[in-house]
Amino acid sequence: MDLRKLKTLIDLVSDSGISELEVSEGEDKVRIVNTRGGGSSSHSQPSSAPNPIVLSAPVALESYSPEPIVTSEGSVATQGFTQKSPMVGTFYRSPNPEAPSFVNVGDTVTVGQTLCIIEAMKLLNEIESEKAGIVKQVLCENGQGVEFDQPLFIIA
Repeated sequence: MDLRKLKTLIDLVSDSGISELEVSEGEDKVRIVNTRGGGSSSHSQPSSAPNPIVLSAPVALESYSPEPIVTSEGSVATQGFTQKSPMVGTFYRSPNPEAPSFVNVGDTVTVGQTLCIIEAMKLLNEIESEKAGIVKQVLCENGQGVEFDQPLFIIA
């Protein structure tokens, strides 16, 4: 089921005042529930699909808020520049699994030096240092998913 059909169905449920709509198209099954309290029926039938998709109108999204950066001594790191992720993707410390990491804690880096790779949509993007200094901390694990603006390194 394409996105335009889903949007049309969500708008239909939102505007009509019905409380729930379930649509099956081949193998695809979508159940849309209006949480604004439009319909008066409190009866619902159990779905035969193991994991139906449930969409509600409107959907509230929470923004990502990273945890405070904690050093190995347990105190919050406040000194140094925080190199952040410019995109969403998968964090890699080296160009391939057998190769050494681009940088390690204690290494001196220059502006433009490659710190890591972030894979996004099958493209490998080299992330370069924005500041010169010494790598004080690596804040992500190899192969970990990262979000936009997530801290990756502390450079002092």
